[in-house]
Amino acid sequence: MSGAGGGDPVAAGALLVVGDVVTDVVAVHTQPLAPATDTAARIRTLPGGAGANAACWAARTGAAEVRLLARVGAESAHWHERALLDAGVRPSLVTDPTEPTGTVIALVGEDAERTFLTDSGAALRLSPADWDPALLDGVAHLHLSGYLFFADTSRELALVALRAARARRVPVSVDPASAGFLAALGPRRFLDAVAGAAVLLPNEDEALLLAGLPGAAGPAGVARAAAELSRRVPLVVVTRGAAGALIAEDGRVTAEVAAEAAEAVDTTGAGDAFTGAFLAARLAGAGSAWAAGAGCRAAARAVTRLGGRP
Repeated sequence: MSGAGGGDPVAAGALLVVGDVVTDVVAVHTQPLAPATDTAARIRTLPGGAGANAACWAARTGAAEVRLLARVGAESAHWHERALLDAGVRPSLVTDPTEPTGTVIALVGEDAERTFLTDSGAALRLSPADWDPALLDGVAHLHLSGYLFFADTSRELALVALRAARARRVPVSVDPASAGFLAALGPRRFLDAVAGAAVLLPNEDEALLLAGLPGAAGPAGVARAAAELSRRVPLVVVTRGAAGALIAEDGRVTAEVAAEAAEAVDTTGAGDAFTGAFLAARLAGAGSAWAAGAGCRAAARAVTRLGGRP
């Protein structure tokens, strides 16, 4: 399969995702939160995590083999492993001896936008000791969840995985994951850490922050940010929600991809759905623009249901 938009597609083979598995508690409330009293909500407990969600969407959208390395707590290890296997993902879950599985409370308002309360738990305790070079056997692409870069131990693991992949000439993609955490870490420190990655998949806020343009507004500002970032990472794909996606390569914007119309219920995991479908399409031989279109279609499906998984 070929597609316009530039960028060499990755070779056929497995996708390895190194990232986070968390337990999502999703609370959808149609009325504003009422301080100091009750607010009616529809609440569900679901498997989640940016890395795990992306892996599941990659498997759902056609990737032949998807692997995931993550760290979980003993209390829910079996539940998460079963959910991943049922989704077509081959998990390598490290059970943490002391910390529980990470938990995210997602507060979803009437506009389907969400606010997160995050307890990383075991997720960011993934360490170089959890890495096995054999994880890369037969792998054509490595994807790193950006959350790994926000804690010292998991950042060391991410760097080990990135270097190992580059030594084998396996391309690497990174999803920056969180504008709030990026601001705390520092954009320059993050970009230095991901040096050598082939693909960067930020949303608009993350792209503006990483490019040093947090005050820029509108499509022109996002395009400028994408172009600037593509001078450091060869392929930059900026997700823009209802506005679709923007692709930049070698210092210039090369394509814009429209979003698919959808009746949004919960936007949790829409970016993860985009990432998973984008990577699955690239593994199938698609060019960057076609793959971004596949990502937009998956994101549109993702927002019509609760939680971040297919």
